Amino acid sequence: MLYSTAPTAQIRALEDYKSGISARLQILSARIARAAVEAGRDPAEVRLLAVSKTWPIESLRDAVAGGQMAFGESYVQEAVGKIEALSDLGLEWHFIGPLQGNKTRPVANAFSWVHSVDRIRIAQRLSEQRDVHLPPLQVCIQVNVSGEESKSGVSPEALPELARAVAALPRLTLRGLMTIPEPSPDVAVQRARFASLRHLRDALNNGGMSLDTLSMGMSDDLEAAIAEGATIVRVGTAIFGSRA
Repeated sequence: MLYSTAPTAQIRALEDYKSGISARLQILSARIARAAVEAGRDPAEVRLLAVSKTWPIESLRDAVAGGQMAFGESYVQEAVGKIEALSDLGLEWHFIGPLQGNKTRPVANAFSWVHSVDRIRIAQRLSEQRDVHLPPLQVCIQVNVSGEESKSGVSPEALPELARAVAALPRLTLRGLMTIPEPSPDVAVQRARFASLRHLRDALNNGGMSLDTLSMGMSDDLEAAIAEGATIVRVGTAIFGSRA
């Protein structure tokens, strides 16, 4: 009888990686809960979105085995392949990257959420292309709170007009706002930028909207985001590790 000659170290490394994803998810869940409690919030108010872009299907399956069911993707073709391959698992898919007008159709119909709407034409295409038999597409408007020229997102000044226009579109439900602020090691700076998004959301609600979502905070700054009201934190590195 022939037996596998795969090196024992290789097998152990694979097992460690798989168990590592589950362990990192547990550590991250505790980290999120602690941040919420310290902010005087219910940990159940904060959802974890696993940012799985560029990671293989096997890594996502390992995350699912660890209890994670919501995943964020940024590259349309890659994401659609994963969604099809994992269609038996009942996962929730969020599109979180910049979206070009010629790629809205697959996003409109393969995803449950889009976090990166930053102009009306993209929202209109998503609305027009969403299958009428599907539930409304949940969307967030991306806001450039740092004013970076290289960063996607509508300016705070232009947000109210865009929000009103998006909220009026059929087959979309405007849920809230998203931001990716300029990185900073200064927690006070982090909190100020996240607070600015919360203030923008609150101003829209005071004007008659009912937005309940703040998608903000990643591996390095999620505590600051949670302290300022984040309801979805988007985390990749702290779950899957650093990309090559």
